Amino acid sequence: MKTNFPRLGSPLKVGSHMLRNRIVFGAHTSNMAVDGVPGERHVAYYAERAMGGAAMIVVEPVPVHAAAVLTRGNFRHSDDSVIPYFRKVTEAIKSNGAVAIQQLYHIGAHGDSDLSFHPHWSPSGLPSYHDSDGSHAMTESEIWETIDGFVQAARRCKEAGFDGVEVWAAYLGMVDQFWTPWSNRRDDAWGGSLENRTRMSREIMTRIREVCGPDFIIGLAISDDSETSVTLQRDELAEIVKHHDDLRLMDYVTCGSGGYLNLDPLIPTFLFPEKLGTDLAAVVRTVVKNAVVMAESHIRTPENAESVLSEGSADLVSIVRGQIADPHLARKALDGRPEDVRGCISCNQMCWGRRSRDYWISCLINPSVGREFEWGGDRFERTADPKTVLVVGGGPAGLEAARVAAERGHAVSLVEAASRLGGNFRLAGSQPRRAQIIDLLDWYERQLDRLGVDVRLNVYMEAEDVAAHGADHVILATGSMPTETGFQKAIPSVDILPGIELGGVWSIEAVMARQAKLGKRVLVLDEAGGWRGCGTAWKLAEDGHEVVILSPDAMIGKELVRTAADARLRKTLAKLGVAWKLEVSVVEWHGNGATIIDHTTGRRSFVEGDCLVTATTNVAADWLAKELAALGIVSQSVGDCAAPRQAPYAFYDGRRAALAL
Repeated sequence: MKTNFPRLGSPLKVGSHMLRNRIVFGAHTSNMAVDGVPGERHVAYYAERAMGGAAMIVVEPVPVHAAAVLTRGNFRHSDDSVIPYFRKVTEAIKSNGAVAIQQLYHIGAHGDSDLSFHPHWSPSGLPSYHDSDGSHAMTESEIWETIDGFVQAARRCKEAGFDGVEVWAAYLGMVDQFWTPWSNRRDDAWGGSLENRTRMSREIMTRIREVCGPDFIIGLAISDDSETSVTLQRDELAEIVKHHDDLRLMDYVTCGSGGYLNLDPLIPTFLFPEKLGTDLAAVVRTVVKNAVVMAESHIRTPENAESVLSEGSADLVSIVRGQIADPHLARKALDGRPEDVRGCISCNQMCWGRRSRDYWISCLINPSVGREFEWGGDRFERTADPKTVLVVGGGPAGLEAARVAAERGHAVSLVEAASRLGGNFRLAGSQPRRAQIIDLLDWYERQLDRLGVDVRLNVYMEAEDVAAHGADHVILATGSMPTETGFQKAIPSVDILPGIELGGVWSIEAVMARQAKLGKRVLVLDEAGGWRGCGTAWKLAEDGHEVVILSPDAMIGKELVRTAADARLRKTLAKLGVAWKLEVSVVEWHGNGATIIDHTTGRRSFVEGDCLVTATTNVAADWLAKELAALGIVSQSVGDCAAPRQAPYAFYDGRRAALAL
């Protein structure tokens, strides 16, 4: 079939293995291991992406030594008991047509004592940038012990059926720490000259080849961080890669971005430009003669990937979050259906966001992630008993419920009171740089049309209307709404904000819907610490308002720390002139400003403002559920009308409800 992705769909030989296309599902920590071994959750997660058409899957890193353990869901290190468990993973990947690789890693100084209970090892004893602990400079015997850890891990991979391994030399981990003069201050045979600094990686890769044989793929993962001066820059990395390539030590090189000294480019959110790893890949590709080059980092879409290949920047592309969001991305694109790809929105909320809190990963817009073994992934069985289903409300929960119910063969009607689908999620998509949300809503509209869902806009349903519809199943997704009382969690004894009756107090929903009449100077009360308040403040500042954020938290963007977006957000707000006051709440609105209280001192002060915008917890719009119950009509509430929460739980509720029909 002719597609718009001729380069992406072309085969490529890596080592002795022929890849069916150029799309790789690259290494990332899914954190799904239980007691150090992969189980059903792992197997189904990777199998789904292999079924979805990825040509090569790089299974998440296994620590090669006790000092390298980093997460609760890490695999067992240095233990042959993992081999039979990994055979199930490799069989699932390879039986679905993909090449199976496993990444091997050691974080060096950047350990996590809470999980490893092991001293951190590093070339020169520098501090960890993962926790607050230090490391010690490795002895000669510890260096050789670490090298052997890599080699034995590779041996276990081969015995488990993997086609190869990827040696992790990225993000200023152990191998990169030896390469980098800033972190390698040794004056022995492991430091100083380029030859000495690359000795560890050369020994690792040479010995893996000796133990695992010539047909076993060896990859090398690197990354650059142009924002940090002490890390290796692109030309220096290219010199190191060339040295390894001249010795034919690896079959491919993966090029990413960021690292432990600058975390947010490592898993870039929508705050970053796309195709972030491409520049490094393009430089590396000019110096290698034997290995193929793979670009990764913020290559979200098939269109991104095809452009990387067409520009000659890389031979392969790794699409990680894009294939988390849609495990069938490769097959859809190469079958000529790119419009059916559910696009990642680069939010990091449930992938890196859950991993950063040491849970197994999922996806905000694809709740089957991590539940493939329970829910069947993104493949839906048609029901033998189709019913009529009425979904009231077209926000995330309603959209997902309607889509999945229709995929399963039910006759679905979706009724939305507004003129567009999306609910408050569409308002979020109007915030700066968040248009990927609008793209997702457009995807839903296409899917509902393809599935024949009866979508009715500008229709407000009362309980009598639901009863008259006569559906077999009623799913309510009526969302949530602002309290409009000014209630703040930080001042729980005050139900209604004094002075709110004076006017000029608006919810962020009213602001983003352009329903608010705002003055020049805007106070944003942000109790949520996420994009609702911070994204609205950004939008207001871009529109020319003077913005002051008032937050009871000790930092702006507290809830965004888990997504690695908070620091760059604060820099963006500061450049726009946004000011903020921390650990404060509003005790009274005066019409021309607010009295605030400092929670650290108890002192009160006045802040001038033409209006007050509130980002506080919403309340469930559950009136229809109550009215239906009074009429004896059974319904199921999903999303915010069940309880106001963040977006992933709305998508989850919608999927779960539809699967249960």
